[in-house]
Amino acid sequence: MMKSILIILLITFSLTDSYSQLSKTEYEDVVKYFVGCIKDKDIDKLNSIISYPIQRPYPIPPIRNKQEFKNRYSEIFDDNLTSSITNSNIKEDWSDLGWRGIMLHNGIVWIDYNGKLTAINYTSDKEKSIEEKWIKYQKELLHTDLKNFKKPIHTIESDKFIVRIDLLENEKYRYASWSKHSEISSKPNLVINKGERRADGSSGNHYFTFVNGEYRYIVYVNIFGTNETPLFNLEVIKNDKVLLKQPAKLKEIK
Repeated sequence: MMKSILIILLITFSLTDSYSQLSKTEYEDVVKYFVGCIKDKDIDKLNSIISYPIQRPYPIPPIRNKQEFKNRYSEIFDDNLTSSITNSNIKEDWSDLGWRGIMLHNGIVWIDYNGKLTAINYTSDKEKSIEEKWIKYQKELLHTDLKNFKKPIHTIESDKFIVRIDLLENEKYRYASWSKHSEISSKPNLVINKGERRADGSSGNHYFTFVNGEYRYIVYVNIFGTNETPLFNLEVIKNDKVLLKQPAKLKEIK
């Protein structure tokens, strides 16, 4: 008897899991609409459900508006990404994660509960080629002290400072900063090596910490947040006292 009950329970749980990863049936309609836009390659419809800007792998510039999206659509939505979306099973491949919204697979695409496209965590071969060109350009542009790095991570600006973070060959991070109106081709005012990256919860938010004597420089990266949440926060701490706390944004490098 007990064995029969266990078998029934296992079947019930199995059917429940395979039925849907979405907690509400109305979310299925949200996903269906988005998938339909991709199937039809209807850029105008997509443009109406995008939450700008769409961040791209740094140093590729973000997509800031509808015209840029039209111009760069094929850079992002290549055959692989398009196939992953259009061939996805809405009941099995999409899931909602609380305030973070609805994701495809392990977060390759995110949409909110109103159907707005909020993030694309996929880089096409075309974008990878563009990324390499941007990296080469930045290496030529930077001051000679900063030309050696493995991968650029961020260049941001707050009300007072420009801050650049690079991944070095030793898998540590480098912090370089300038005053607000400086050029990054000039010698930085401060350079700190041996920085570390740490996760800030399970949402994808994270932060970088750099130690310089009794000072700590922290850059928070807010992948998920409210509309009022800045993409970055910069903090400077001496011992346990916060000396500076400023929101920051990506710096446009031309």
